[in-house]
Amino acid sequence: MRKCLFVIALMLFAFGFSQNNYIVKTEDGRRVLLKADFTWEYIDLAVPAEVDVNDKETIAAQIAQGSTAVNTSKCNTLPDFKEPKGDRVVQAHLKKGRATIKHIKKKVAKDNNCDIDDVLLLKLREQKNQGSYTFCANGKRVVYKRTGFSFAKKGKLF
Repeated sequence: MRKCLFVIALMLFAFGFSQNNYIVKTEDGRRVLLKADFTWEYIDLAVPAEVDVNDKETIAAQIAQGSTAVNTSKCNTLPDFKEPKGDRVVQAHLKKGRATIKHIKKKVAKDNNCDIDDVLLLKLREQKNQGSYTFCANGKRVVYKRTGFSFAKKGKLF
């Protein structure tokens, strides 16, 4: 009897987690909600307007208007984008081993032959023992991973 109840509870538990909705992005930039009942709907009805980096007239017009919305890098960040800050407790722990975000930025700048000011932290996911960091360096996206106090470009062994 206990085994039977356990199997039923396990199946109900698994069934509950299998009914998830997902949000995906189409090629033209619109977001779509994929529902568990095999239906879908657009979240963004309009196609987002993207600034063509090579369109010099658009860039010149926006500069003349005093807009800072022009982003000429290939990383396509928003004009009011702010770098994410790491958790204070984790960063204090990483400071002991010289593996803070500031130290990783120095490594990214050295690897990509640019200044530290040209390196922009786009995304981070970190814990005390590991982390993943996405940077924009010289208009190119690079991903670095950290294990303990060691960090390297993703895809390289360390």
